Amino acid sequence: MMDFFFKGPEPGASEMPSLNDLFDASGPTYLTYVNWNCPHHRRSVMASLVQGVYVLERDRQWNRQGPDARAPAWWRFFHFDLHQVLVDAADGSIFGAVYAFHPPLHLPDPAAAAAAPHFVVAFRGTITKKGSAKRDLELDLQLVRNGLEGKSRFRAAMQAVHDTLAAAAAGQHRRVWLAGHSLGSAIATLAGKTLARSAGGVLLPAFLFNAPFVSAPVERIGDRRVRQGVRIASSFVTAGVAAVLQQRGGGSAGGEAAFAALAAWVPDLFVNPADPISAEYVGYFDHRRKMEAIGAGAVGRLATRNSVKDLLLGIGKKGGGGGCEPLHLFPSAVLTVNRGPSPDFKTAHGIHQWWRPDLPLECTAHYYT
Repeated sequence: MMDFFFKGPEPGASEMPSLNDLFDASGPTYLTYVNWNCPHHRRSVMASLVQGVYVLERDRQWNRQGPDARAPAWWRFFHFDLHQVLVDAADGSIFGAVYAFHPPLHLPDPAAAAAAPHFVVAFRGTITKKGSAKRDLELDLQLVRNGLEGKSRFRAAMQAVHDTLAAAAAGQHRRVWLAGHSLGSAIATLAGKTLARSAGGVLLPAFLFNAPFVSAPVERIGDRRVRQGVRIASSFVTAGVAAVLQQRGGGSAGGEAAFAALAAWVPDLFVNPADPISAEYVGYFDHRRKMEAIGAGAVGRLATRNSVKDLLLGIGKKGGGGGCEPLHLFPSAVLTVNRGPSPDFKTAHGIHQWWRPDLPLECTAHYYT
């Protein structure tokens, strides 16, 4: 959830340009033409728009305005305009942006451009600098403990999504895309799940980079057989706790139906196995298949929509919160794993990796049945 970028000088010092903020230095300048039917192009542009939100906030902190602002290049290069800036009322920091797509007049392939979004709502993750660190880290902690529902930042995000859907042409809801990195991925996830479960089931394409998986880091265990054993044991424990609570009325009624209702929403998850914050998604989806293979699919399905922590924390809460499905659990997703080398946490968790043209990616679609 914490995103460590080049740390610039303190305000008032002689500022050196941050290569991470300068599109010409670190952005995907090779994408002079975007084929919106190409997964690599879509991923690269969505990651760039998320980076644009990071740079918007750093522009604000450094008071970089007009020609000195570094953020606009991150969206203008791909023919987007900044439609709305999302500000957290708690600290005045910029945490999101709504972009509107305006294709150029002369297109080499109009059919490819026809698949482009009309709007993109993007959310950044944590910035560990004075201007926003306190609020960002507070939300990181809330995400781990209780979730983001009811927080002012999520309320503002959800209002922006609703306003953007209202601005979209009739019947064009799927042309509104969500994107987020780390903490921003959690906000995009909650927004996507909320809409998918709403009346009519609004399913928005979502690009979730390094989304937090709030669980024990089993994927970090070196021995594959030990990992598998731990996951199998954990699934039986989780399923057992969930079954007992449901029998005693401590679980949420219709939990399976509520989880299955999300199955039609298939977000794109981008994960690096060297990133301890998001790596667990690799094992999460792979383990579901293994449970089916050993004949324990029913146990796996019950475990895959629950966590022991959330079950136990919900005991005694009004409404039977013990059966609450954690934010980080997905019925369906397209999982893209970066198998390239990552020398440190900054590289493995950073947004910049996702627009590199030479990534050794492994992509697998997972559907809940």
